[in-house]
Amino acid sequence: MSGTDITVQVRRAGLDDLAPLAKLFDAYRQFYEQPADLPLAEHYLHDRLARDESLVWLAWQGAQAIGFCQCYPTFCSVAAAPIFVLYDLYVLPGARGLGAARGLMQAAAVEARARNCVRIDLSTAKTNLPAQSLYESLGWRRDDAFFVYSSTLAPPA
Repeated sequence: MSGTDITVQVRRAGLDDLAPLAKLFDAYRQFYEQPADLPLAEHYLHDRLARDESLVWLAWQGAQAIGFCQCYPTFCSVAAAPIFVLYDLYVLPGARGLGAARGLMQAAAVEARARNCVRIDLSTAKTNLPAQSLYESLGWRRDDAFFVYSSTLAPPA
């Protein structure tokens, strides 16, 4: 899948894209040490897309989906304005370096601007240096002023 003559196309995903999107989402979850579970991936994405709770873009190389980006529209109380949280970004290992991640992030930024968002937030592992390099090359700045906290809750009974 590598080469300089390969064109990557990025477009907004819909329910018709659920099968290729779910495969990528399942691979993404496995990257983060979750067990393979394609039905869970399909169900989760179906609900997000059907309820218009997230925005997803797919990167294509010909007829093959090679990456995706998922953003959750939300708000910033301090700015009193809408923002996006870019929560998921994944490109198949064999397709990395083709510009898919860059194209996905740029598509999210275009949509965020169109919705009058004041910013896009994301978090990444401290050790994910390739991703950090990409973000910084696109003009993103790392926030060193705030800590991120998380509280794991028991699943509903």
